[in-house]
Amino acid sequence: MSRTVLAIDIGSTKICAIIAQIENDNSIAITGAGVAKAQGLKRGTITNIELASRSIQTAVEDAKRVSGSSVSSAIVSISGSYTKSLNSNGIVNIQSKEISFKEIERVMHTSLYNANIPNEYEVLHALPFNFKVDDQDFIEDPLGMNASRLEVETHIITTQKSNLNNLRKAVQGAGVEVENIVLNSYASSIATLNDDEKELGVALIDMGGNTSNIVIHAGNSIRYNEFLGVGSNHVTSDLSMALHTPLSVADNVKLTYGSLTNQSNDLIEIPIIGDD
Repeated sequence: MSRTVLAIDIGSTKICAIIAQIENDNSIAITGAGVAKAQGLKRGTITNIELASRSIQTAVEDAKRVSGSSVSSAIVSISGSYTKSLNSNGIVNIQSKEISFKEIERVMHTSLYNANIPNEYEVLHALPFNFKVDDQDFIEDPLGMNASRLEVETHIITTQKSNLNNLRKAVQGAGVEVENIVLNSYASSIATLNDDEKELGVALIDMGGNTSNIVIHAGNSIRYNEFLGVGSNHVTSDLSMALHTPLSVADNVKLTYGSLTNQSNDLIEIPIIGDD
């Protein structure tokens, strides 16, 4: 049976909402989209719940109007600005000598229990990057294997509880319930990286207006994630200062000529601020 999904991306400069129809064969059709200027946010985090709720509501209502459907819950992506990451491991004995989902869940819970997570932080993602079956290392999927011991190494992404609670309040204030929360760079890696890139090792940079999020894949799993308070708006302001031109012109120059694939030496004319 097909289902309708609402996704909300809360960025530092804009809020994006997308409604999609997912069919039984997992094919996806985008039915509606809405974009609103981000208000009540700074560096991807909530600074004013009421203003943020209005921005989210504007984007969601635009998406609903285009889609013609009403969705009451959403999957929300957040910036990595207040996340902390750590690695942990867990070991369990296998009584039945065969690894089932129950044993995999048990070893994941053990790795979370062993992690030194501060009280003010909540687990966002727990991502296994290495399973070890008895003395055999780097097992991709231990399900169904015969073993007496199962070990896992896990990359755990946490974020401040206050940050998550403020996010939930802002989304609920827009009339939408939060179904799930995902780190935006993790979602971007799922959407854009292919299996070969992840297996060989790759870094992904999700650049927003005022922030950038980075994840590093190695061996088909996330091994590292980081946040930088630098985004594409900084490129615009640097161009504006270097060329002595208004911000709007600098932004247009960036979008039109700032390409790695189209290298041109053509001269362009731009308006100048001041007497230079």
